[in-house]
Amino acid sequence: MLLLVAFSAIITPFVFLVLLRMSAKKGMFLSALIVLTLAFFVWGMDGKVIVASVLQGTHKTLTILFILFGAIVLLNTLRRTGAVDRINQGFRSISADMRVQVIIVAFLFGSLIEGASGFGTPAAVTGPLMVALGFTPMAAASLALIADSSAVSYGAVGTPIQIGLSNLPNAGVPLYQEIGAQVAFLDLFTGTFIPFVLVVVLTLFFGKKKGMKDAFELFPWAFFVGIIYTTSAFIYATLFGHEFVAILASLTGLVVATTSAKRGFLLPKSAWKDALSDDAVKVEEQPSMSLLMAWSPYLIIVALLLVTRIIPFVKNATMNWIDLTWTNILGVEGISSSWEVLYSPGAVLVVAALLAIVLQRTSFRHFAEASKESVQSMKDAAVALIATLALVQVFTNSGFNGVDLMSMPEYIAQTLAGSFGPMWVLVAPFLGELGSFITGSATVSTLTFSPIQYTIAHGTGLDVNTVLSLQVIGASAGNMICVHNVVAAGAVVGLSGKEGDIIRKTLGPALLYGAVAGVVALLLSLFM
Repeated sequence: MLLLVAFSAIITPFVFLVLLRMSAKKGMFLSALIVLTLAFFVWGMDGKVIVASVLQGTHKTLTILFILFGAIVLLNTLRRTGAVDRINQGFRSISADMRVQVIIVAFLFGSLIEGASGFGTPAAVTGPLMVALGFTPMAAASLALIADSSAVSYGAVGTPIQIGLSNLPNAGVPLYQEIGAQVAFLDLFTGTFIPFVLVVVLTLFFGKKKGMKDAFELFPWAFFVGIIYTTSAFIYATLFGHEFVAILASLTGLVVATTSAKRGFLLPKSAWKDALSDDAVKVEEQPSMSLLMAWSPYLIIVALLLVTRIIPFVKNATMNWIDLTWTNILGVEGISSSWEVLYSPGAVLVVAALLAIVLQRTSFRHFAEASKESVQSMKDAAVALIATLALVQVFTNSGFNGVDLMSMPEYIAQTLAGSFGPMWVLVAPFLGELGSFITGSATVSTLTFSPIQYTIAHGTGLDVNTVLSLQVIGASAGNMICVHNVVAAGAVVGLSGKEGDIIRKTLGPALLYGAVAGVVALLLSLFM
């Protein structure tokens, strides 16, 4: 009975969103209502703790909406300045093949944004760019989420590893570097194939022929780009540690991918465009804006994200000047929500939009119009996110109860561990995915479950670092399906209410990622 209650936070969203195809606004409201009721009557959570958790979720929603607003207002501003058309011309000059474009834009450029920022920002940035390139909104949202996976282990300058593993007994730089290198090694067998998976999803679900033949046609180049990314990530993780792996590997990949694509290396002779949306606009006129000027807002984003996270005094200033953190909500110690406004990627995105007006010499009216349009487009996402984050925080805070029960996440983990024993390496990635699916964060997933993974590894005689690495990889894969990322990715491309359809496209790749990682770890443990 208790296990079923603990799993209610996973089962109800899956039933309502995926099976019954409800919108997130309705499905997550019903899910939250059920979980909150069970938390009070079965799990013994005090009413005050539940209300504090709902308020915590609402506060966290504001932080996500700020990032969403920044991403949407930037895109809407750049559409008005003409920069988006120029950027798309630049992509088409590299290759008109949509299979190539999805790898360069969603996987490599998205990984660069992930390495600098995290917080679900990549899908919010790359999804609209792909729509502007002619991808359908559903294709753009699904592919952006799948692409934002391998780099998540090292996102936000190493946060998922450094913060996620920080509550372990042996936490420290040596452990972070060891796990970073082992994650990169395991990802040689998993992340290498993400570019090809993107092509498969594109051709299978969104191509006119709905088949695999067009995907296999691009396999040599997709595999080449994938191995360049993961091999360079392994080298960087081994030599320099965990913090800059995604940034350096994606830059390496971008240079190799764009150069090889321009020369047609390993590419088919004909460009594949079978997934173009019916209303795709073909831009023929000669560009009046330089490509560098069009890209300047995105270059500013990467630069500002790195400066605010690497330079100590800048980081300190942005984290403290405007701090809307809510500590010990309703007096419940330990239930808090942080929001350093200037440190948020949302602030960086808004600044980039404002600077675009200045650099691209256009009217401030474009930013004002873009802001109004952006706010209007976020209404449904706001309601869905409040319900989602309320459920998440009640689930996470369920250890605050009057009946001496552990939290729901801990209960799930320990019950599963008792069932699998030494075969736990096959399950460990899925515990990480489970954490990300519910909490919406690879960092929070690892922070929550890494002590449990650590204990299980010791108890079953498994290699601790391998199990922890599988947790990190699983949490990264879970980024493809976590509800609030899906809500955000759908909102920025105009698909609010279609969250279940998006998850149906991303669920398979997420599960495959975890399964391959587990099998590879098991085989390595047997033969090495």
